[in-house]
Amino acid sequence: MNLPIFKPTDDPGPSFLATLIKSGIPPFANTGQSNSSNSREMISVPHGTTIIAFKFEGGVIMAGDRRATEGNFIAHRRIEKVFAADRYSGVAIAGAAGPAVEMVRLFQTQLEHYEKVEGVVLSLEGKANQLSQMIRANLPMAMQGLAVVPLFAGWDLIRMVGRIFTYDITGGRYEEVAFHTTGSGGRDAKGTVKAGIKDVPLSREAGLELAISALTEAADEDSATGGPDLGRGIYPVVATITERGFEAVAEEEIAAITRVVFEARSGIGGGQ
Repeated sequence: MNLPIFKPTDDPGPSFLATLIKSGIPPFANTGQSNSSNSREMISVPHGTTIIAFKFEGGVIMAGDRRATEGNFIAHRRIEKVFAADRYSGVAIAGAAGPAVEMVRLFQTQLEHYEKVEGVVLSLEGKANQLSQMIRANLPMAMQGLAVVPLFAGWDLIRMVGRIFTYDITGGRYEEVAFHTTGSGGRDAKGTVKAGIKDVPLSREAGLELAISALTEAADEDSATGGPDLGRGIYPVVATITERGFEAVAEEEIAAITRVVFEARSGIGGGQ
């Protein structure tokens, strides 16, 4: 495959998304054959469910459960919903799993492409804006039921703080002060996170415990959210983003904290 060559007036610059579009291969092209009101009902794909992000004393913690659902069926039990976007940022996905993972890969490539073309790392604000453009480009597919609603967080190398950004399906971008949750179990997880962060900055250990507790609570109330499964050895994907960068928490550590959370919850909800 030959590399595309552009005239100076058509140069897409450091935007990988613009490069694809000018090359005639738009990544979010609407390939649906029907625009009828029933088109959404004709599409049945796995959907990711609950993701959370909140600040702790060292930066931001992101976490997601492992379940993907297809209607009232469990499509996958071990899907990953938290990814490194680059060295200092991460993205968590909810919504249609296939388009969401494709968007994450394109986003990762876009950030790497920008750095290679410009010779500098894009600012955290710039990264958040790039993801916003991709979500907006996916709007035609979102209208057919293939919506992607990610969470984006990172360590701001200018302000030297962790920051969290949320989106709507039109690409609207919003910065959160302390935390956010989304997905089918997001409302239940939000109550746990809101009560847990309080006013005192959380330590890393307390933050990891809060993340697992929030996803466990969400799984208790929402059938589409998969809680930790000690029997199968399935645990949430959790990552920290600090001045050291994006770091996925080892599964062994998550398993140990999960057992502590389960012991503390022993007997809760037994009457329902």
